[in-house]
Amino acid sequence: MKHFLFYVWNLWPPFMGAGITIHFVSKDMLFARTRLKSRFWTRNLVGTQFGGSIYAMTDPIYMAMLVNKLGPDYVVWDKSSTVRFRKPGRTDLWAEFQLSLSDIEDIKNELKTSEKVDWERDVLVKNSNGETVAEVHKVIHVSNRRPKATLET
Repeated sequence: MKHFLFYVWNLWPPFMGAGITIHFVSKDMLFARTRLKSRFWTRNLVGTQFGGSIYAMTDPIYMAMLVNKLGPDYVVWDKSSTVRFRKPGRTDLWAEFQLSLSDIEDIKNELKTSEKVDWERDVLVKNSNGETVAEVHKVIHVSNRRPKATLET
């Protein structure tokens, strides 16, 4: 039922105002898809989707997926993002987010010997024709919630 909370974000004013929806989330929380609708209020002066909206459609998704899959023993924060615009976005735009169980295990295993992990993933934002409009490089900080000293005992 936790995946349902993702859909509640569709009512969040920054998403609603920007034309962003969380279009799909798998029940296992390992896959999600967002959509940026092309509307007159979501386009800039030259008729393309706002760059900030393109970034916003990718912003909290991986962080929320990792929070859900890792559980309460971990601290998860969006650390940084870099957006590289490849071509103008003139249609609805789509972004997909994929986690694997091995991603989760790799993070947990690395945190057995490290204080933190900077987990990195690229997100491709595509137009309605499947062409890449932007590449968003995400860096997500993950650390153990309990102090390092308790890990060694």
